[in-house]
Amino acid sequence: MSGSTLRPIDELLWSWPTVCKAATNDWARGFALSIAKHSKRRNWTPSPKQHALMNRLVAELYRHRGDFDDDFEVIE
Repeated sequence: MSGSTLRPIDELLWSWPTVCKAATNDWARGFALSIAKHSKRRNWTPSPKQHALMNRLVAELYRHRGDFDDDFEVIE
């Protein structure tokens, strides 16, 4: 996935509780909690800037956790 490709909102929100718990500074924690709160509103959609920040936070979460390790064994 290229840096300019944004994941769908529902994919980002699936990981959002973990993003909220993993926030490392006050700004990130506040942003994550704000998105969590607003995302519960009917027909809510993030602004383009919020969407990009959400995408970045989720990508950083998985990059730091190592969940996307390319070194895996193929079972035949």
